[in-house]
Amino acid sequence: MRPILLAVVILAVLGSTSSQAQPAPPAAIDSTARDERLPASEEAAKAALETSPRHGELVDIAWSKAHPPLRTWIVYPERKDKAGVVMIIHEIFGLSDWIRGVADQLAREGFIAVAPDLISGLGPGGGGTDSVASRDDVVKLVRGLTPEETLLRLNAVRAHATRLPAANGKVATVGFCWGGARSFAYAAASPPPEAVVVYYGTSPDSAAILGVKAPVLGLYGADDARVNATIEPARAALDKLGRRYETHVYEGAGHGFLRGQTLREGANLKATQEAWPRTIAFLREHLEIKSLRESVEMKGKKGK
Repeated sequence: MRPILLAVVILAVLGSTSSQAQPAPPAAIDSTARDERLPASEEAAKAALETSPRHGELVDIAWSKAHPPLRTWIVYPERKDKAGVVMIIHEIFGLSDWIRGVADQLAREGFIAVAPDLISGLGPGGGGTDSVASRDDVVKLVRGLTPEETLLRLNAVRAHATRLPAANGKVATVGFCWGGARSFAYAAASPPPEAVVVYYGTSPDSAAILGVKAPVLGLYGADDARVNATIEPARAALDKLGRRYETHVYEGAGHGFLRGQTLREGANLKATQEAWPRTIAFLREHLEIKSLRESVEMKGKKGK
């Protein structure tokens, strides 16, 4: 009887030890977790918008008697003085929750953020992004926009935004992917904006680049050969013109890294953590009113 009892005790001890030695299953990674100092990733954008304390609104901006108004998302910062305007030029996916989230983040940093739906009026029933059944159909509509029509639409949004009572008269553009290329092209607008930020967008061609006058900040993923092949030709041309073109290429990051922060084993998030503060510093450098004289000058421009 004693040997049997001893065997039972030994088995019980071994079973307990084996159970304690089992490692705990790895915790699931929460793709919606975010650093509030950065724009939300695509997965977290909707939740970030729903909890934002800032005032955002959709407005219709008239721009042509022959076309419906431009549906535009505007977010205001919480500040006492007037603010610079940042126009956000969306990706090929249109005015998405993610783009609206980027606008909210820019407002958090003290800017009036203005994100137009550039395919307003082109969707079913004269609608925009939210009227289109699928993302593929949105892509087709965005690709159908000519550079000339895009410029007209951006100019209309700019005219509206810079005349807002809370605006200081200065304006910059920030664009992503397709919108990054359009943002770079807008550096040649007349008059030029105060600053232009390009996220992984192609540079203008050899003729259009000669019209660039605004300072440009370019932010790129290293694993994006199609886009990055256009960086050095643009740099060579802008250096000859004496224009500012500051570029940063982030190792391991891919195209669309700011939206896809949870991808590429942390490289996209690391790129975001470095690129976003640079974006804010660059915008502040060019959009803040630095003197009483400049304030008077900007008021004069708004009144024209």
